[in-house]
Amino acid sequence: MASCCFSSPSSALSSSPIPKISIKRKQLKSIKALKEWREYEDAVREKDLARALRFLKSMEALQIQSSPPSPSPSPSPSPSLTPPSSVSSVPYSPGFSATERDWEVLDACLNADDMRLVGSAYNFLQDRGFLPNFGKCKNIVVEGPRNITPTVLKESTGLEASKLAPKKWGFSGSSRATLIAFLGGVSYLLSQGIDIRPNLAVVLALTTLDATFLGGSCLAQILCIWPPYRKRVLVHEAGHLLTAYLMGCPIRGVILDPIVAMQMGIQGQAGTQFWDEKLANELAEGRLSGTAFDRYCMVLFAGIAAEALVYGEAEGGENDENLFRNICLLLQPPLSIAEMSNQARWSVLQSYNLLKWHKDAHRAAVKALERGHGLSIVIRRIEEAMLSSS
Repeated sequence: MASCCFSSPSSALSSSPIPKISIKRKQLKSIKALKEWREYEDAVREKDLARALRFLKSMEALQIQSSPPSPSPSPSPSPSLTPPSSVSSVPYSPGFSATERDWEVLDACLNADDMRLVGSAYNFLQDRGFLPNFGKCKNIVVEGPRNITPTVLKESTGLEASKLAPKKWGFSGSSRATLIAFLGGVSYLLSQGIDIRPNLAVVLALTTLDATFLGGSCLAQILCIWPPYRKRVLVHEAGHLLTAYLMGCPIRGVILDPIVAMQMGIQGQAGTQFWDEKLANELAEGRLSGTAFDRYCMVLFAGIAAEALVYGEAEGGENDENLFRNICLLLQPPLSIAEMSNQARWSVLQSYNLLKWHKDAHRAAVKALERGHGLSIVIRRIEEAMLSSS
């Protein structure tokens, strides 16, 4: 019994330093890993995509070199959004591991000038099992009839074609009610002997200058304070984002601040920047295939489709239509007016159905954007919603 509880002095002297050295090495390794991941966090915060992606790839290569031989196959675990990673999972902070930090590389995409680098970030995460639904619907553009008349559109969606078209401000929906209320208030003040016409002239002049030189960004910045307007913008942009993601188009970022959108050269008061490698390559070669054009149009009209799905009609999307017309003119030969109208209806219908099939994912994206989350969290919420509904 005594021999089980005590060891000889020589035995103790020879064995005691070993665990201490082992513990010290582990501590040094953990400290080094923590320092490295802080550097990665700095790269993400500074929106340095190249540095962040280079770090992740180097960590993966390092772990592959030092990893032991794979054990015998075991039963597959249940689906998870944090798959077993080849990168070290040394804790970075309470509740987070290295594998969970990989998602944050998407937040560094916003300032990337090279869209191919953005595509590399998505490919890297997808290869590691983080984006199982990225591009899952990219072949949907080859399905279904091509000739979509207004009657077919109504039969498929239950909505008139006019409900799936952008509205001019002041002529429909809530903007019409706001305009009527404003004019009524002006008339009442004038009837009470309060002349506000000089002030109105100044306001109208400033509004005209804003619309002419700033694309309406100042007015949009004010309207964003109004919750119903902001919610509609979120629904619209989430439609673009989810459709681009399902179609396999890497998303650079979602801009919701009108002033920032103007500084980044985005037409309109908000925007979702996505990239289609096939489209870019074909345009560079002076050609454009039907598949690439269809996919681009679907993403472009997805904001209108999202509004129609949630609200029963679309109000925004005028700039999306302008972009659509511009690219139609680049085709050889250019599309006729009738062909453009049919292509627009087909694209809206495709996007409408896609978003309808993935309502939970779209709702999750809207909520994440509403809470001010970055792109990495928005994409993760989409994946979680699709995983739970499957």
